[in-house]
Amino acid sequence: MIVKAKNRKLAIILAFAGAVAPVSGLHKFYLGQYGWGILYLLLSWTPIPRVASAIEGVWYLSQHPDEFDLTMNPNLAPQTPAEPPVDPKQVGAIADSLRHLDQLRQDGLISDYEFEQKRRQLLDRIA
Repeated sequence: MIVKAKNRKLAIILAFAGAVAPVSGLHKFYLGQYGWGILYLLLSWTPIPRVASAIEGVWYLSQHPDEFDLTMNPNLAPQTPAEPPVDPKQVGAIADSLRHLDQLRQDGLISDYEFEQKRRQLLDRIA
C-alpha cells in the first residue's frame, strides 16, 4: 500500500479555514484523524471546533517541517542508519561526569533542573 505524505501547508490552510468556515475539522480528516474530524463536525454548532482549529493552525505553522513529518507522517520518516558502537572509554568518562554532576546536585551547587538538563546532554552523547 502506498502512503502519501501529508502536506503541512495544506493542513495549515484547512485548519485556518475551519476557524472561519461554518464547518470545522477538515484538517483532521486530511491528517487521518477521523474520530477527531467527526467530533469537530458534531460540535460545529459551537465555537469550540473553530477555536481548536485556529490553535492547531498556529501549532502546525510553528512546527518545523521535520517535526510535522515525524508526528503526521510516521511511516515516511527517514530511517536513521545504524550508528557505530560507542567507545567504552567514552561511556566511562560520561559515567564519571554523571557521578560528579550528581555530587554537585547533592551539595546544592546546581538545581535539580540544571542536573536533569546536563544529564540528558551527557546521555545523548551515548545514544
